[in-house]
Amino acid sequence: MTDEIRIFQKTVRKFIEAEVAPHHARWAMQGHPDAAAWIKAGEMGVLLPDVPMEYGGGGGTFAHEAIVVEEISRSGLHFGLSIQSIVAHYILAYGSEEQKHRWLPRMACGELVGAVGLTESHSGSDLQAIRTTARNGGGHYVVNGSKTFISNGWQAGLVCLAVRTDSKAAGPRALSLLVLETRDLPGYRVNRPLEKIGRHAQDTCELFFNDVLVPAENLLGPGEGRGLFQMMDQFRYERLSIGLSAVATAERALELTANYVKERHAFGKPLLDLQNTRFKLAECKTEAHIARTFVDDCIQKFIDGRFDSVTAAMAKYWLTECQWRVLDECVQLHGGYGYMQESPIARMWADSRVQRIYGGANEVLKEVISSSI
Repeated sequence: MTDEIRIFQKTVRKFIEAEVAPHHARWAMQGHPDAAAWIKAGEMGVLLPDVPMEYGGGGGTFAHEAIVVEEISRSGLHFGLSIQSIVAHYILAYGSEEQKHRWLPRMACGELVGAVGLTESHSGSDLQAIRTTARNGGGHYVVNGSKTFISNGWQAGLVCLAVRTDSKAAGPRALSLLVLETRDLPGYRVNRPLEKIGRHAQDTCELFFNDVLVPAENLLGPGEGRGLFQMMDQFRYERLSIGLSAVATAERALELTANYVKERHAFGKPLLDLQNTRFKLAECKTEAHIARTFVDDCIQKFIDGRFDSVTAAMAKYWLTECQWRVLDECVQLHGGYGYMQESPIARMWADSRVQRIYGGANEVLKEVISSSI
C-alpha cells in the first residue's frame, strides 16, 4: 500500500457506493448489471487498472487490481470486473500491437465487456476435452460448438474463446485462442443468464456458435496450437485474484460476525461472553490472518515476476477452502439469522461457494501441486 494506491482505493469505494450498491438488488432480479455501469466504471478508472496507459489502462501494477478485487469482495456486490481484467491480460500477453490498440482501450472505457470462453458442458477443468472447433478457412475461422457457465456472457462484446484448431490432434497443441467481437455476429447466440445459487447480479450464460466466421487475424499469438499453454500461464493471474477475493471476503465475514455476537444476547449475556463463541472466532481470526499473510506474499511475488503456477494453485486452493471454513462458522454463529436471504452473511456464504469450483476445481489444483513434489 502506498499513498497513491490508497487514493485509488477511495475511488473504487466511491464507485461501488454510488454506482453499484443502489442498483445491485435490481441487477440481481434481472440477472445482469446495467450496461451503463460498465461505462461509469471506465469513466472512474476502475477498469484495467494494471494495464499500461498506452493501451487505455491505468498504468498501475497488480496492487491496483488487488484493490478492485478486495473492495468488490468486501462489499459483497459482485459485478464481473475481475473477468474484464482477466480477458485484458490474455490480450496484453499474447495479442499483437494492433490487437492491443484495437480492443484494450475500448475495454478500459467500458465500451467492450469481456468474457472468457473456456468451459463446456462436458469439459470444465479438463481443458484438453474442449470440443468447440475453429476450422481455418484461409482469411477466417469457422467456429462451431458451445460454451457454458460463462461470466459476463450476457453483455460480452468480446469473448476470448478456447477452440480446437486441429481436429485430429489429441495433445495440448490442438487448442488455440480466438477473440470474437460479438456485435451483430451471424451464428452467435447467447442464452438467458443461468439461475445460480449465488452471485445473482453477475450474469453467467451459455454461448452457442453455428458457423461463426472469425477473422484469422483475431488469433491470439504467433500461430495455432498455443492455446493450452497460454491458458495455463494466465491461470496464475486468475487464481491469485480468486485467492485474494477469498481472503477479503473471509475478513469481512469475521468483522460482521464479531459485531453481531457483541450485540446478540443468549442466556442473559452477549454471545461473545460464551467460551465457544470466543474460541470459534479465535480460530477464524487466526486462519484469516494466515491467509492475509500468504496472499500478500503472493501479490508481491506476482509483481516481482516470481509467482509460479504451483504457488498459484496453492493460493487458489487453500485460500478458498479457508474462506469456506470461516464463512461456515460465521453463519453458524449468526444462528437462524445467518440463514436468512436478507442477511449479508447468508448472501456472502452463497456467493462464496463457487470459489472452490471455478478457476480450476480445487481437487484438480491438488494434482497441480502434487506434480511438484
